[in-house]
Amino acid sequence: MTPQQSPEIGKSILAAGLRTNYHDQGQGFPVLMIHGSGPGVSAYANWRLVMPVLARSRRVIAPDMVGFGFTERPEGMAYTMDAWVTQAVGLMDALDLEQVDLVGNSFGGALSLALAIRHPERVRRLVLMGAAGVHFDITPALDAIWGYTPSFENMRKVMDMFAYDRNLVTDELAQLRYEASIRPGFQESYAAMFPAPRQRWVASLASQDEDIRALPHETLIIHGREDQVLPLSNSIHLSQLILRSQLHVFGRCGHWTQIEHAARFAQQVGNFLAEADAV
Repeated sequence: MTPQQSPEIGKSILAAGLRTNYHDQGQGFPVLMIHGSGPGVSAYANWRLVMPVLARSRRVIAPDMVGFGFTERPEGMAYTMDAWVTQAVGLMDALDLEQVDLVGNSFGGALSLALAIRHPERVRRLVLMGAAGVHFDITPALDAIWGYTPSFENMRKVMDMFAYDRNLVTDELAQLRYEASIRPGFQESYAAMFPAPRQRWVASLASQDEDIRALPHETLIIHGREDQVLPLSNSIHLSQLILRSQLHVFGRCGHWTQIEHAARFAQQVGNFLAEADAV
């Protein structure tokens, strides 16, 4: 498949030995955007509404993390936080990026926390949206999402869990995401990533409180008040741990802040990152 055939296909680069699909738009200080872990997800599907807006003032880089999207899936790949952090840092190295602003959604929030903890000098500012990365009791919605098996009906149910406004979840969108979830290799890697019992994978994504507390970065934490997938208490806890943080809660919003409130999300993130540009 080529970029002409699907907008989910971007550029390709070898990142820590993994042939990685990524999107690269705009000019200026780089912002690395890490997607979530829904079935059939890709960086483009996750960030398509906000990438062009942020790219007006900065360089936006959004990769498919291994196991997701159109990045290669090596046989026998172990889908672990170590592997994802290594890939993300490898991408920065391959693109000759000494430092980035880091934006992480859900699973991507957990990865962003881990990267900032392990490589604090590589991160300028941090944005966590509906983030995992702390210990919590798995929600029924997250258990169902990670346990997704391919069918249009199951995709429709899963997508209803993401959005507060059910009007966003049309049959056409559910069909597109279902078709994405059954592309060759997609479901195989997804099923291998979070098998039941799934509470252990919440723990595997979590960083230690003391490590989060030691983060020196200015951090913007964003959450949807009606999020069924990742509890709002996660972001409240993160805001209490991270000294240089601010928390914004979007009302009438589920787990899709970047889609349900795309313009406000992009403006808030853009303003937050612009503060560092002005220093």
